[in-house]
Amino acid sequence: MKSFALIGAAGYIAPRHMKAIRDTGNDLVAAFDPNDSVGVIDSHFPEADFFTEFERFDRHVDKLRRQNKGIDYVSICSPNYLHDSHMRFGMRSGADVICEKPLVLNPWNIDGLAEIERDTGRKINTILQLRLHPAIIALREQVQNAPHDRKVEVDLTYITSRGKWYLQSWKGEDRKSGGIATNIGVHFYDMLHFAFGGLQENIVHLHDETKASGFLEYERARVRWFLSVDVNDIPEEERSKGKRTYRAILADGESIEFSDGFTDLHTRSYEEILAGRGFGLEENRVAIETVAHIRSAEITTAGEQHPFMRNLR
Repeated sequence: MKSFALIGAAGYIAPRHMKAIRDTGNDLVAAFDPNDSVGVIDSHFPEADFFTEFERFDRHVDKLRRQNKGIDYVSICSPNYLHDSHMRFGMRSGADVICEKPLVLNPWNIDGLAEIERDTGRKINTILQLRLHPAIIALREQVQNAPHDRKVEVDLTYITSRGKWYLQSWKGEDRKSGGIATNIGVHFYDMLHFAFGGLQENIVHLHDETKASGFLEYERARVRWFLSVDVNDIPEEERSKGKRTYRAILADGESIEFSDGFTDLHTRSYEEILAGRGFGLEENRVAIETVAHIRSAEITTAGEQHPFMRNLR
């Protein structure tokens, strides 16, 4: 049984990490969040020590280390801009790290973290759950077995509507979240790189606080993508049914069904990490470079635009 500490216990994604820790037969011994709305802990680890001040959490983790009861893993579910600092804390506390996406906001942060991995002998693992999704694995295998002289034509659409609170939270601040492409899209860009190889071109057609769209060309695919947190971008037919989320991947006109199975992929990710098969720093680099470019790129009308862009003209 491995011992875990968790940073960001009140966050949206934290319950999936708690469940993964429990379902893999391990123990959460300490958790931290400045927000004390963390009653969900009772459903998983009611005996876990909890702190709302990082200094006291730090002292507790250090005390456990000095008592030879050190933490094996620090799981990080904190706001995006704090991931880098919290990963450094975990490694310097003698623990390996499991960090939610995005790993960091900028690619140069990866280089600094690699240095600390070397200095401490600890390892960073990240949640890139779509790499474990059966439909995405099947797509990758299909692409690898196809003739190398053609590219798949892909339309990626992801709309996950959010209320007015979203832009008032840290998620609405680019310097904290990285913007919409980073906050809700980074795992899709990783999935595209995983399935279709190296990134060759990155064009941005739209980028504001609630939606973004552009064109990506990979070794084996040409991708038109559209992301949004605006419920009005969901197709009317779906919206009339009360749906507030819309995911779609079309590859050469055929739908790739990947909507099911998202929840359990965190547990699968933990199983792989505990078996020594986690995704580390370098597996994240292309996706982080992609979103960093989207964040700063000049908006253009060049290149092929996603069909949903027609609705915005």
